[in-house]
Amino acid sequence: MPQLNPAPWFMILVLSWLVFLIVIPPKVLAHTFPNEPSPSAAEKSETKSWNWPWY
Repeated sequence: MPQLNPAPWFMILVLSWLVFLIVIPPKVLAHTFPNEPSPSAAEKSETKSWNWPWY
């Protein structure tokens, strides 16, 4: 039974993990977001207290 021989399947496992850990992360991290937050958007706006008419 060939599936009991770990030699080919172990190499497939190792090579697939090498692809996942070496090739794919730089491709994913190379993506940029089109709407980077600007420093003016980071300013905190002043909030007003609510007017509760039932109190």
